[in-house]
Amino acid sequence: MIILGKDTSINVRKVLWTCAEIGVPYQIEQSSATNLQQFNPNAMVPVIIDDGEVLWESNTICRYLAGKHARHDLLPAQTMARAQVEKWMDWQATELNTAWRYAFMALVRHSAAHTDLTAIEASVRNWNRLMQLLDAQLARTGRWVAGDSFTLADIVLGLSFNRWLSTPMERPALHALSAWAQLLGERPGWRQHGANLGARRNQDTN
Repeated sequence: MIILGKDTSINVRKVLWTCAEIGVPYQIEQSSATNLQQFNPNAMVPVIIDDGEVLWESNTICRYLAGKHARHDLLPAQTMARAQVEKWMDWQATELNTAWRYAFMALVRHSAAHTDLTAIEASVRNWNRLMQLLDAQLARTGRWVAGDSFTLADIVLGLSFNRWLSTPMERPALHALSAWAQLLGERPGWRQHGANLGARRNQDTN
């Protein structure tokens, strides 16, 4: 399997961590935006080429890999259990990503197009609010995002959690998130592809 994208990308690292959990061999290749467009009309990474087929969208790729390799621990076969995992994956891709985007572009990327202090403050406030929501979910489950077992929801939200920690801003102390971070730290895939504090802060890309 070929993965197109840089290993500094938050979305590529979701796929790399999933591969690490499953034991999927892969080759990672960097690709220019022009080259990417032949595989993904959005010209964004990650893209995978597997058995001659092309797939893009990071959360979809993670689902595909878990399904292909029958990893029902990562993505349950039972309908409701699977939906609970996918619910949090979709929340990460929609609500959470929307919340952090302005603050991240301003505070980490130092984007000239993201200098409105009111917008930065609103983004930080909404980002922290949603992380408090995730903290409350973890307090309810007492262990992992979707319940008693580690799933794809923990992978995609683990990367988002790391971005939250990596961004220079004020954050509330969230105890369930801290306990979850300790559990994530026991996983080799997280240590290799998730915990990038400091080392990749200025390189981290979408």
